[in-house]
Amino acid sequence: MSSFSIQEINAILQGEIVGTTSCKITAPEQLEVATDTEISFIGNKKYEKFWETSKACVAVVNQDCSLEPGENRAFIKVKNADLAMSQVLELFAPAPPVFEVDIHPTAVIDKSAAIGKGTRIGAGCYIGPHVQLGENVTIYPNVTILDECSIGKNTTIWPGAVIRERCHIGAYCILHPNCTIGADGFGFRPCPEKGLVKIPQIGNVIIGNGVEIGANSSVDRGKFSSTVLGDGCKIDNLVQIGHNSKLGKFCIMAGNSGLAGSVTLGNGVIIGGSASIKDHLTIGDGAIVGAGSGVAADVEAGKVVLGYPAVDARDALKQWAILKRLVRDSNK
Repeated sequence: MSSFSIQEINAILQGEIVGTTSCKITAPEQLEVATDTEISFIGNKKYEKFWETSKACVAVVNQDCSLEPGENRAFIKVKNADLAMSQVLELFAPAPPVFEVDIHPTAVIDKSAAIGKGTRIGAGCYIGPHVQLGENVTIYPNVTILDECSIGKNTTIWPGAVIRERCHIGAYCILHPNCTIGADGFGFRPCPEKGLVKIPQIGNVIIGNGVEIGANSSVDRGKFSSTVLGDGCKIDNLVQIGHNSKLGKFCIMAGNSGLAGSVTLGNGVIIGGSASIKDHLTIGDGAIVGAGSGVAADVEAGKVVLGYPAVDARDALKQWAILKRLVRDSNK
C-alpha cells in the first residue's frame, strides 16, 4: 500500500501547508470516517464543523478556511479544494483491471475491422465489419460494437456496453457498463389497419472527444441524421437522450434525467437529476434545469428554471412559499 508525506502530496497540489504532522498518509477518506493516517478535504464552509471530531491527519481546504488544524494535524490550503482533491484521488487510485493479453482469444473480430496500436479487447467482445478502433482503446469484456462504427484513441469502454451500427465516438471518452449507443429512437405512428407503425430510425450517433456516459444510459440514433453529443459532455447513470437531440460542449445531465426527441442543448447546459425535457425544445447556453423539473418551453441562455412545469427558479420558490403559507393558514 502506497503512503505519502504531506510534503510529497503538496508537491503535486502546490498549496500552502498550515500546521505540521508526522503521519504518513495512506488513503483519502471523507471527514466523518477518516482515520489518523488518512487525508480528507473541506470544500465548503458548512463542513468545517466536522473537522474537530474527525480523525483525519490532513485536510485539503480552500484558502478562506478559518480553522486551526490542531496538534499533529495540518491543512493544505489551495484555491479550489474540490479540484485539488481530485488530484489526491488520482494519486491513490488503484490500477485498472488487468489484461493478460491485448486481445482475448474469445473476442470475435471481423477480418475487415481496423485495430489501432496498443488497443486491448477483452473476453467475449464482438467487433463487427469495418469497425475502426484508434490507438490505445480499452474495451473490457462483453462489449458489442457493430458494423462501421469508429472509436477514437484512448477511449475506454466498460463491460456490457453496446454500440450499434454506424455510430462514431471520439477520443478520450469513457462509456460505463451497459450503456447503449445508437438504439432505435422511440418513433411510432398510429395506423387504423396496423395499430402502431414503427418509423424506421436510419440515422446514427456522433459523440465528441472527452465525453463520459454513465452506466445503463441510452443515446438513441437519429431518425434522419445524427444524435450529437459535443466535446466534454458528462452524462450520469440512467439517462435517456432521445433521437436527433443535439448537445453542445460540456453539458451535464444528472441521473434519471431525459431528453425527448430533437432537443437542443447549448454549451455548458446543466440538467438536474430526474428532470424531463419536452421534444423539439432549445435550452440556451449555460442554462440550468433544476432537479425533478419538467421543461415544456424553450429556456433562454443563462437562465435557471425549476419546477413542474419549469419556470424561472425565483418565481418557483415564491410560488412554493405562497402555497406553503396557504396550506398552513388553512390548517389553523
